[in-house]
Amino acid sequence: MAPGPLRVSRYTVLAEAALAALVVLGPAALGGAAPWVSWPLCVLSGAAAVLAFVGARRQRETPRVPLLAAPLVGGVVLCALQLVPLPPGVLKYVSPEAFALREDVLVPLGLEGLRPVSLDPSATWRELAKHAAYLLTFVAAAQVCRARASRQRLLAVLAFTGAAVALVGLGHALFGVETLFGLRAYVHARPPLVTPFGNPNHLAGFLGLCATVAVGLALSKQPRSRAWPFAMAALVSGVGVLLSLSRAGIVFLVFGQVLLAAWLLKQRREARTPARPAWGRGAAVLLGLLAMVSVGVSLAADQLWAEARSVDGVEALGRGKMEPWPMMARAASAFPVLGMGRGAFEAAFPRYQTEPNPNTFTHPENGVLQVAAEWGVPGLLLLGLGVWAFVRRVRREDHGPVELAVLSGVAALGLHNLFDFSLELPACAVAVAVVLGAVARPRDAERGVARRTRMGAVPTGPALALAAALTAVMLLALVSGRRRMADAEALLAERVTAHPASAEVRALGLQLIDVHPADYLLYRLVAMASVADGATGARDALTFVNHALYLRPLDAPSHRVAARALLHLGRRAQAFLEYRLAHDAGDTRVLLTEAVPLARTLEELETLTPESPGQASELAGALLAEPARRALGLTWLAWAREHFEGRPEATALWVREARGQLAQGNLPAAEAACAEVERRAPDVLPTHLLRADLWRAQGKQAEALQSLESLAKRFPQDVELAFTLSTRQQEAGLLRRSRDTLAVVAPYLTDTRQRARLLSLEADSFEREGLLARALEQRRSVVGLLPGPESHFAVARLQELLSRYDAAARSVHEGLRLMGQGDTRRAEAEAWAARLEERERALVDARQRDLLEAPKAQADAPESSMGAP
Repeated sequence: MAPGPLRVSRYTVLAEAALAALVVLGPAALGGAAPWVSWPLCVLSGAAAVLAFVGARRQRETPRVPLLAAPLVGGVVLCALQLVPLPPGVLKYVSPEAFALREDVLVPLGLEGLRPVSLDPSATWRELAKHAAYLLTFVAAAQVCRARASRQRLLAVLAFTGAAVALVGLGHALFGVETLFGLRAYVHARPPLVTPFGNPNHLAGFLGLCATVAVGLALSKQPRSRAWPFAMAALVSGVGVLLSLSRAGIVFLVFGQVLLAAWLLKQRREARTPARPAWGRGAAVLLGLLAMVSVGVSLAADQLWAEARSVDGVEALGRGKMEPWPMMARAASAFPVLGMGRGAFEAAFPRYQTEPNPNTFTHPENGVLQVAAEWGVPGLLLLGLGVWAFVRRVRREDHGPVELAVLSGVAALGLHNLFDFSLELPACAVAVAVVLGAVARPRDAERGVARRTRMGAVPTGPALALAAALTAVMLLALVSGRRRMADAEALLAERVTAHPASAEVRALGLQLIDVHPADYLLYRLVAMASVADGATGARDALTFVNHALYLRPLDAPSHRVAARALLHLGRRAQAFLEYRLAHDAGDTRVLLTEAVPLARTLEELETLTPESPGQASELAGALLAEPARRALGLTWLAWAREHFEGRPEATALWVREARGQLAQGNLPAAEAACAEVERRAPDVLPTHLLRADLWRAQGKQAEALQSLESLAKRFPQDVELAFTLSTRQQEAGLLRRSRDTLAVVAPYLTDTRQRARLLSLEADSFEREGLLARALEQRRSVVGLLPGPESHFAVARLQELLSRYDAAARSVHEGLRLMGQGDTRRAEAEAWAARLEERERALVDARQRDLLEAPKAQADAPESSMGAP
């Protein structure tokens, strides 16, 4: 006779409460992304494990460790091994990359201590604590979920937590609130559904698991009245997945539901005497999925359709998340023995990034690549062991609807993490540990076998000691990992911004580099502080910036700092090469804003020239815009035309040549260049405009104006052409025709700048015609569209012409308020405002004198004689 069920110990109930708190904690702590979440995670998981083992002793049960715990145990062991400081000889064998970092970067800076395998030990300490917490959570859940009521309650907590998160998002959408509870705004993300999850993919992964578990709970409840709350929770969570607009999340939600339905149908078909029709539960799952999709589509049809249209197939997927995978695979192949360190991917990957990207890769967004990069081959073996243990658990034949739902949801979430990293954060990781613990619990039928074989059994005393020891290790690991890379960067950046002595910045930088040796940004910040000292700090700046470029070869700001340091040392050729490398690394403005103004010779300009003719054309425009550098620009342009000859974009260089010669007043050379442009591109608008400008320079005003008017008829929607024609018509005195030209093109304006320019041209025409009041009206409209110093000064000039000196002074002051403090025109504008105020005071004084003298003049006038009657 089988033994009756034992009374559940209050310690087991407390362990269940700790596990329920862990399930709720992850979503509440911004999806597990909050930095402080590690402390309650470790405390609650340790308490849950200790209480569960005490409860097992009180219930006379032997704790058992399921096979699914093996990958978690291996993860804890690997993290610990990655943190052991190794002698250089051993480190060279275990991790050649970590050895190279020590020898080539740290030792020259005086940091000669022993180094671990991890390239970011502080992050690995935190990951050690997290993996130990997941292990204790899983083991505690497996013990607590032996009781059916505890198992049902824990899974219900997860199901209703997902529904609550989805309802939070729906409430924000209903009331149009774009900040979380009206208090927190997401800075680096704009989630379509505002919830504690800032990342919509993480939200979709969590809600997909919750929805699938809720479906299993609904199917397992015999009374229909008890099943409806879980069915509604599943519906709300599924709608939340759809409204998150996460394409992968939606796909794998559908996959999980379909997989659950298939397993239920298979189970019913294989049953000898099914209590219900073979299609009952599977059809219910599919109908529930249809309800989710229907409600979600009805709520956000336009957004879902727009998201679906943005998918262009496999090629678009390859250009998205899959594009960096080859780089990440090469990075992983450099750390085969023990990996680069758990949690060190963000710090270590820039060393192997071969394509410029403005974003920082914190994770590969692929679970396999994440494990391979951070744990190496041992991590892949652990991953394979985990998959094998999961499949072994799936192949059992005693699963109910809840167990099948859990396995379906975990399988869908695991596949989703081939394109995401939600399992890297505690919200999803804790949920998976709890539900897998509920499935991997010892069955009642296994208890007698366990007593005989002792397979997986651990005596209660050693289990308690291990749980307590692991809890202590977690807390110590959090203390060792308290220093985060982002905090170190912010601290050093703040110190550099404060402009202290470079020696002080260097000392602080070395302290932080010792903790985060692979963070390139720390080296760059020290280099920036050193290069600010000029020639005295240039060599030290080069030392640190070379280390930064070793750790991230495609760091454009580091190349710029290197260029400045080389200029201070007089090595101009190398400096301009560094400017060019900064441009190639993604800094598209460095050439025009910093490098070109510093270039003095043709050779230096040749070094700066990018390989794209379009960018070379921009460089030519910057050179030719300055009259003092126009001769050098034309010399360089002759070289560039020869260098880029044969490419279709080279025509733009000939256009620049023609306009540069026009600006120089060299009409024969401009004519020759224009003829070459007409030969290469005979019937395009820029060619015709160039010819018109050349005729105008040659004194053929009528031919130029006639050409522009004929072009306006051919290209009636070209706004820039209309503006040019209107300007030329005003110069010819054709003011009304100029306004007619602007009226034709007015419906085709696309932005406020074009609208402001049209109004400015109309104001010019009214002013030329003497209609100053109408011109002033247009100028005020320009101020409303583009408020700036020039707009206010144009209004002030017209107000001065209309003798409105007080209003003109106010307009000048408005322009001064918008003008930069270092603007060279500021003194002139201040003097103008003073003159206007003086004239206004003089005008007011004159009016007051007139008012005072008027009565006196009337009193002094002779009285008129009155005639006698």
